[in-house]
Amino acid sequence: MPTVRDLLKERTERSIWSLSPDMTVLEALQAMSDHNVGAMPVLEGGCLLGVFSERDYARKIVLKGRHSNETPVREVMSTDVVTVGLDETLENCLRLMSEKHIRHLPVVEDCKLVGHFSIRDLMQWMIDTQKLRISHLQDYIEGGGYGR
Repeated sequence: MPTVRDLLKERTERSIWSLSPDMTVLEALQAMSDHNVGAMPVLEGGCLLGVFSERDYARKIVLKGRHSNETPVREVMSTDVVTVGLDETLENCLRLMSEKHIRHLPVVEDCKLVGHFSIRDLMQWMIDTQKLRISHLQDYIEGGGYGR
């Protein structure tokens, strides 16, 4: 059964962009804009403390009349983050993402963020895997490469 480790080892881009809990919300929004993402993990000493998202900004800053240039990320980040380990099966990840209505899964080992992926990454990996299986089955059925 394929695992998170299998999914992540195929990645060419291994950078993990993150925020500091002491950054202002305005600085966090700028970092998210720079990387063209809607959410980023918040790390301290390499350990995952939470995630800050555009949703956090809208609900905890804008709607509450707070100031983004004065509020630290630690005060408004989401801390109830669902995570997985490297040995979690991709099937369980898909089930978890569906049950929890989440689109991103941080990968954590000993509190350290070692990677992350989105539902899109997971679905693309599954599609690519199925295409490969279909190709192998077609070759087998057509007798290709089996010494006719």
